[in-house]
Amino acid sequence: MFVNNFLLPSFAGKDWKEKQIRHISSKVFDRVNNNQGGKLTFEELYIGVLLVFNDINKRLPGPHFDPPTKEEVRKLLEECDMNCDGALDREEFVKFIRRITKDTLLTVSQGLIIALAVAPTVALLTKRSTENVPHVGKVVEKIPSSVYASIVTLMVVAFQQGAERS
Repeated sequence: MFVNNFLLPSFAGKDWKEKQIRHISSKVFDRVNNNQGGKLTFEELYIGVLLVFNDINKRLPGPHFDPPTKEEVRKLLEECDMNCDGALDREEFVKFIRRITKDTLLTVSQGLIIALAVAPTVALLTKRSTENVPHVGKVVEKIPSSVYASIVTLMVVAFQQGAERS
């Protein structure tokens, strides 16, 4: 819904990430702006935060991210409310979303780098090492490197998800 093309933010650059944050913010803002006055009240803002985090948790790999508490949202509202009217306009909301998702997206990016870059490299190195192990080596030699790397990468992702849930 809101986080459609957010999977590889660190590989696409800062401009792409900013464009995605603006796109997500705009969709959420339009969806929760009940009074159509161009400003989000605290209640609408908190619903928007829950929608964003729900979408992040459904669409992005890695750990489940808890949304900020109402107190944290209220504090950040005060920091992002540039005109001190107790509500956020569209630009203030973009700034707000950028701040609440910064750590979340960094964590997702790091997990993706490990899963997509480090795991296949480690897989190929371990494949070479296990080829000399009696009984196991002959089996490992018969598995194509690309298949072996994919299997190890899937195991790393499963391990990451299992470790994050416990």
